[in-house]
Amino acid sequence: MDQPHTGGLLSPPELSPLEQEVLEEYDRLANNMKTLATLLDDLASNPTVEILDGLRELERKTSLAFTLLKASVYSIVLQQEIDWGGGGGGDGGGDGGDGDGGEREHVKEEEEL
Repeated sequence: MDQPHTGGLLSPPELSPLEQEVLEEYDRLANNMKTLATLLDDLASNPTVEILDGLRELERKTSLAFTLLKASVYSIVLQQEIDWGGGGGGDGGGDGGDGDGGEREHVKEEEEL
């Protein structure tokens, strides 16, 4: 490397075999990355039928799982309200949820009179 070189680039005879091999490998890698980017761009712009069908099926399953989760949570909350309401001696105790509904029924009865 005693010889001056222009532009910061070495001419091929000044490269060791290992350096030349590394540069060739980087060139192959760059070409593979360009090919991959092109393929991914094509897939993103034109989704295949299989991908769309798979996404539709996934959406249905996710929707079903969400519905079942909501039903389970509702069941647990309802059971807790029943348990808490039953333990309070029937006076609508617990969190006060039953008292509000009874008040609305009382107002309806007054309106009917």
